[in-house]
Amino acid sequence: MKSFVRLPRLSRLAVLLSLCLPLAPSAFAQFVKGSDLSWISQEESSGKKFVNRKTGAQQDAFVVVKSEGINAVRLRVWVNPSGGWCDGADTLYKAKRAKAQGAKIMIDFHYSDTWADPGKQTKPAAWANHNLSQLNTDVYNHTWGILNYLKSNGVTADWVQVGNEINSGMLWPEGSSNNFGNLAQLINSGYNAVKAVNSGTKVVIHLANGYDNAVFRWFFQGLKNAGAKYDIIGLSHYPSPSNWSSLNNQIRSNMSDMISRFGKGVMVCEVGMDWQQSATSKSMLVDLISKVKSLGSSGLGVIYWEPLAYPGWQGYTFGAVDNSGKPTQAMDAFL
Repeated sequence: MKSFVRLPRLSRLAVLLSLCLPLAPSAFAQFVKGSDLSWISQEESSGKKFVNRKTGAQQDAFVVVKSEGINAVRLRVWVNPSGGWCDGADTLYKAKRAKAQGAKIMIDFHYSDTWADPGKQTKPAAWANHNLSQLNTDVYNHTWGILNYLKSNGVTADWVQVGNEINSGMLWPEGSSNNFGNLAQLINSGYNAVKAVNSGTKVVIHLANGYDNAVFRWFFQGLKNAGAKYDIIGLSHYPSPSNWSSLNNQIRSNMSDMISRFGKGVMVCEVGMDWQQSATSKSMLVDLISKVKSLGSSGLGVIYWEPLAYPGWQGYTFGAVDNSGKPTQAMDAFL
């Protein structure tokens, strides 16, 4: 016969309720509601200001996004960029401001002197003639160097992207996704550098077109076969006002498949829509956030790509501020 301790009536009721009710939100890691703010220092240097929607007053950009519910900031890093924007010093300047507002930090390594995406993955000029072995050393040293510099100055990254939208690989031609063996070596060089600086930092592998399940299956199966190491699958998502509902369904299905197939958490690392479609953008974001949360503890968060980019800034129109620097209603989705 099993023995047990008899609890008072109220205690027994509390135990029964605790078994039936879901855990409180505090029992889980905080859901990421993020903004990429990589352009901020460059915008500010050109005289751009930002406005708090609640008060109508001009405020520091990082205070403005915090007031919109943002709890994480993503920052890109280039190797030797023109003008110094998005180099180590510029990244530290922005990261310290983000941390001062309580935000977590994602660092997005492009491994280029300029933009890297599926259509261009150009080596930094300083690495242009390096072979695969040298590139592995370059990736490790650059990744470790930036992250250790940040850490030494009080900022430890919570997440790190090893590459940006690397559907086609990175550091062409050696790191092309035509050769997953080479690409996995480069990814592992970055992964090892991240963990050497801080073992708790999570490594993200990030692809464009998050709705495209066939591409994601092909890519991540190729990485698995080649022994690539990473912690999180990152996705970009740029639906149009006319197709967002169907693409949100597709990205949700794809994320669910990635979780079950590869056992990784998922995060939408980039999302955006035209600033003039703010009501539709809000609806899309509310639905997307709900869909990511529906994945449970594997659905980690959603990051808006450059919401504080002024309309037309460097040709970009998918920000979420108007011409006065005031956030649009699209940002309501994060509140």
